Amino acid sequence: MHRTLTEHARCLFGDEYRPVPECGLEHREHYFIEELTFADADSILAMLYELCPQAVDGHLPVWVRNLAYRLVLLQRPDEPALLREAAENLWLHGPDWDDIAAELTRRAEALEAG
Repeated sequence: MHRTLTEHARCLFGDEYRPVPECGLEHREHYFIEELTFADADSILAMLYELCPQAVDGHLPVWVRNLAYRLVLLQRPDEPALLREAAENLWLHGPDWDDIAAELTRRAEALEAG
C-alpha cells in the first residue's frame, strides 16, 4: 500500500520533477481511482500541487486532474479560491469544459459578493 495519494499517483503516472519510486506494488488505474474517490480534499490538493505545481505541467492525465478538482469541490463547495483554481484547470485543458469553467467562476464571484 502506498503511504499517500501523491505517492500512489507518482508510481502510476510518473513525476516530471522526481524519480518514480520502486515500490514493487501492482499499479492499476482503478486502484488509484478508488483511493482518489475516497480521499479527503487536503490529500487530493497535496497530490495536485506536488505533481502539477504550475497547473500546465506534470504527468497526471487531464481526466485525473478534472476528477480530482471535482472531488475537492464536492468536499469544499464554498471556497472561491478553489472554484477559481478548478476553473483555471478546465480552461487550460479545454475548450470542452469552458462552460463549466465559466460557471465555477460565476459561483466564486457570487460567494465573494456575499
